[in-house]
Amino acid sequence: MTQATSSKERTLCMIHTVPGLIAVLEPLLARDVPGWAHFNIVDESLLKNTIRDGAPSHATMRRLLGHVASAVEAGAEAILVTCSSLGAATEMVRPFFAETLVRIDEGMALAAVTGYRRIGVLATLHSTLEPTTALIESTARTRGAADRVIHSKVCEGAFAKLTRGDTDGHDRMVSDAIADLADSVEVVLLAQASMARAWERYGDAAGSCPVLTSPELGMVHLGRVLNG
Repeated sequence: MTQATSSKERTLCMIHTVPGLIAVLEPLLARDVPGWAHFNIVDESLLKNTIRDGAPSHATMRRLLGHVASAVEAGAEAILVTCSSLGAATEMVRPFFAETLVRIDEGMALAAVTGYRRIGVLATLHSTLEPTTALIESTARTRGAADRVIHSKVCEGAFAKLTRGDTDGHDRMVSDAIADLADSVEVVLLAQASMARAWERYGDAAGSCPVLTSPELGMVHLGRVLNG
């Protein structure tokens, strides 16, 4: 657990499965969520086990519940789960706590359904595609936008390249997949925060089709939820 708190501020806990996301999200947190101190909990096994099992298992859900409970006991008034693959687990945990619990991809889903009808979702993991698609569908229903059409696609092999350290290969594959999907939709959503770098490197891949990523939109949404 890494910590950066002040007694004068309210406290947020971010729960990560990818340690590298801390450096990505902390500057956005400082910009978009003023007045909140924070600390981080990192558990890479939550994602590894979800990939192995194809979805969050009961054991993974219990582990996440334990992390949220630990965060609350440590003083967190709000918790951000930064792994999109844990979407179903996060929804399972939510009713057990009065504290605010937010998913990193909520802001991206909201931006998609309020601005576009034909929505493309791109992931490099099957375990992420289903919960992200389900979140978009539920957000659309809540917003009275049930006519949204979702096109989902997995960029097969890209995540394996990333785990082997081939970031260039991963980013090129994601860029090519963005270009393919952009031909049939009005907006492309990148289901994993780790995919955002590919868009930053190859930003012209989608042509005029907008591409939404979860870190930026997730933090803007978090700021609105916590600070009004």
